[in-house]
Amino acid sequence: MSVPPIRPPLRIDHAELRLIELPLIQPFTIATGTMTRKVFPLVVLRGEGCEGYAEGVADVLPDYLPETIASSMMMLRDVFLPQLVGHSFENPQAVERLIRPWRDHQMAKATVEMAFWDLWAKVQGLPLRSVLGGTKTEVEVGVSLGIRDIPRTLADVALHVQQGYRRIKLKLMPGHDLRLLHAVRHDFPDIHLTVDANCCYTLADLPVLRAMDQFGLDYIEQPLAWNDLHDHARLQAMLSTPICLDECIRSVADCRKALVSDAGRVINIKVGRLGGHTEAKRVHDLCQAWDVPVWCGGMLEAGIGRAHNIHLSTLEQFTRPGDTSSSSRYFHRDIVAEKLETTDGLMPVPANGAGIGVTLDWDFLNTVTTTTETFAP
Repeated sequence: MSVPPIRPPLRIDHAELRLIELPLIQPFTIATGTMTRKVFPLVVLRGEGCEGYAEGVADVLPDYLPETIASSMMMLRDVFLPQLVGHSFENPQAVERLIRPWRDHQMAKATVEMAFWDLWAKVQGLPLRSVLGGTKTEVEVGVSLGIRDIPRTLADVALHVQQGYRRIKLKLMPGHDLRLLHAVRHDFPDIHLTVDANCCYTLADLPVLRAMDQFGLDYIEQPLAWNDLHDHARLQAMLSTPICLDECIRSVADCRKALVSDAGRVINIKVGRLGGHTEAKRVHDLCQAWDVPVWCGGMLEAGIGRAHNIHLSTLEQFTRPGDTSSSSRYFHRDIVAEKLETTDGLMPVPANGAGIGVTLDWDFLNTVTTTTETFAP
């Protein structure tokens, strides 16, 4: 005799796709360019009287990965949302299986899959962390500092150390690296310090990269090309500092290859880069089996994306401080009503209701929405 499902499948009755533009408080510069505003898709899924939310994290130009906001919006509008609306799904994994065959577009996939996870949790009356398998009620947080001149960077480090952040990450680029590290380590010899190169070095820069070993870094994040595990493995063999992989890890298969080849010894989990919470959990579980530390990376998310990241970070193997710092570092006003702020380097898990635990500030959201599209059966 067949066993009935625990609960009936969840039907998606309606969807909404918005494009949002939020100005940043100050420009954020990395090796590939400077951002002055955060532009992102926002998906709303509706079913059983509840709403699920998620942000997309693609950039305007393909300076992080090949996916862009234009390509994400196209896939959301023309492919993924029409596949969901009017249909029922047993669980979030069923959504992931539906969209998996489409090649690439991990960030667009993540947007619909994460919105379904939020909706799924709300329908059950549970916080997202519980349905993901997390247990923490607060998570350790570090801060990511963009490229600025050395005096201003030292002032930024001092401010965020005073605020209690558990890790300081410095963005680097060729010509803005060793002198900066000398200055920061001189003034702050004991802090947890990491660097993020955003793929801007090659093996020809080996003398500079090997010189970074002297600064007691927790790890060097993604120093080489975004799609090159082979050279990262070669580089890791020549460094004592662990390499942390970001752009290279776009699936659990990528992660397995990286760990087998020792291309990296720390993994940055970005749920948008991996296509959603389902694949992010697979990467987490693989790293847990290998006893490899993971942490949650950020893409300057607004409140919806930040809340998803915080809930994901409650899983057990997230043992290094993530990038889910205070929203007020980036935005004068966020799109959610709740304040996502850290205290002494700890971010409380949002808990205003089920799901991701935050609510949209609809009045403000309407003022920063540039386009809105709706989808119904």
